[in-house]
Amino acid sequence: MKKINTRILINVFIAIIVPYAWLKMVFSSTDGVLVSTGLRSLRYFTILSNLLEGFASVVFLLNMKKEKPWVNLLKYVAAVSVGLTFLVVVVFLGPLFGYLFMFIGVNFWLHLIVPVLAMVEFVIYNREKYTVKDNLIASLPMVIYGIFYLGNIIINGVGQWPDSNDWYGFMSWGLPVGIVIFFVIVAVTYGIGLVLRKLNGKVSGNGN
Repeated sequence: MKKINTRILINVFIAIIVPYAWLKMVFSSTDGVLVSTGLRSLRYFTILSNLLEGFASVVFLLNMKKEKPWVNLLKYVAAVSVGLTFLVVVVFLGPLFGYLFMFIGVNFWLHLIVPVLAMVEFVIYNREKYTVKDNLIASLPMVIYGIFYLGNIIINGVGQWPDSNDWYGFMSWGLPVGIVIFFVIVAVTYGIGLVLRKLNGKVSGNGN
């Protein structure tokens, strides 16, 4: 019962903090970089992945009396998505813009707290047995986002800051390098799903 209660508390927290942080960004926040007011904030994978995690937490809470495989799969997909957000911030955006700006204001919750909690919750409490197919499904949100991101740039051009279509700066070295970065991120996303799946398998004993 203690584990179940802890999982519920984590999901309640995520379900509350994600919309709070996003709405604060929409209406007022200008703290840090890669922060945009209004609905333009939805262009960031950070926001979309966190909203997916928030949605998954709400779905879990609505179905917590009887755990359903598809709900736990949704939590897996969301954990991988915010895990990618966390890793990109730590490895790429942090060194590029400075970690101070990556973890202040609403980004403290969206870049750090929610992703870490989501991954920990998945590894410790998710009890489904996952396969390579599930790992591929967990990579889909990033693949879809990446296709949109590249497609928008190919169709409309990079543009000039602050109205650039390359808001993550992946095209700074040219489109070919940007495309390579896209495929690298797809591979990294799959790798995050694989690591979370293996860790979950060890903790749960399912041998994922």
